[in-house]
Amino acid sequence: MLALHVRPSLQRIPRCVHHTRRPSNRRFFIQSLCDSFLDLATALPLPPSVPAYSGTIILVTIVSRLAIFPVALWGRNRVRRLENIVLPEVERLKPIISKQVLDDMKREGMRKEDLVPAKLQQIHLSRMIQKVKTEQKRLVAEHKCNPGLSMVASPASQLPVFIVMSMMFNRLAQDPTPFDSEAFLTLTSLNHPDPTWALPIVLGFVTMANVESNNWLMSAVQRDRLRKAEERRAQQMAAGKGLALQPHQVIKTTLYGLSVARIVLAGLSPGSVVLYWTTSAICGLIQTWVLDYKPAEMRIGQMAATPPQALAAESVPVAPKRLEKPLTAIPKSPAFMVIKKPAKKQKPKRSPWDPRSQESLSGLLGPCEYFLI
Repeated sequence: MLALHVRPSLQRIPRCVHHTRRPSNRRFFIQSLCDSFLDLATALPLPPSVPAYSGTIILVTIVSRLAIFPVALWGRNRVRRLENIVLPEVERLKPIISKQVLDDMKREGMRKEDLVPAKLQQIHLSRMIQKVKTEQKRLVAEHKCNPGLSMVASPASQLPVFIVMSMMFNRLAQDPTPFDSEAFLTLTSLNHPDPTWALPIVLGFVTMANVESNNWLMSAVQRDRLRKAEERRAQQMAAGKGLALQPHQVIKTTLYGLSVARIVLAGLSPGSVVLYWTTSAICGLIQTWVLDYKPAEMRIGQMAATPPQALAAESVPVAPKRLEKPLTAIPKSPAFMVIKKPAKKQKPKRSPWDPRSQESLSGLLGPCEYFLI
């Protein structure tokens, strides 16, 4: 009997697959946060006079700001070490480095075409700036106060929390929502914009106050440093060197523009989001005051540890008495060693440095005093 073995077909049988749209991980995460918030608002034993959802929004905002406060404190402590230890030490070392560079130039000798006052000043200043930057980098690494990392740490920790919380409250304000049955202050409901624009305007003023708070709480040393920077900028403009870019002013102007834009955006956002933004801005203003607050004892200690030239408005690093007269012409017996272009296998003739020669020293350091201010 012939047995027929039918082999199954190697071709796959098409299946009717119904593609169901699965929620993304982001939407699932936000929805889980929304459910947790609603459960928390129901479970919190708030007084009857406090609206449940509005009170929970304020409470959650305060707790989230307190959770990331240690990061802001860590960054601010690094900035204080930079301002109170590194920068005063750099100011103290500038005259010393200037003298060292001058001595090196005397030992090395200068070419004849470089024995011009303007050329000598330019060479001295460029070498001095390079050494000052090297010393400043060493001090920053020694005291672990990198300014870039300190400035980025606090915003980098706050921005993700701010974005996630804003998305959560915006999701909770979408219908159907229990937010439509609760009013708070000028908000008729938490899922509609503020009809009076009162909270958005308060938000804008608090944000502007946050921008100006650094000027309100600025120490005497910081004010003096800012004043000297303005004077150097005015000197550069008077000398026709062009308008120097000021990062501080650029950031400040940008933040003012963002404050105005934030008012408009808050006026079009749900009340729950505006309430969160306003509470967060007030917490940020209080945090700035707490971090920048310095008791009288601490200020006195900083003034004692700071060089006098950084405290007094009129004080400038004074050069030695022999440096008072600037160099107007090349001296007859130059202190710098002239190096002629030697022939092959011929060493350049060097003249010994005469420590009694004072004109070349004043010619180099006198015009460089503006750099030591």
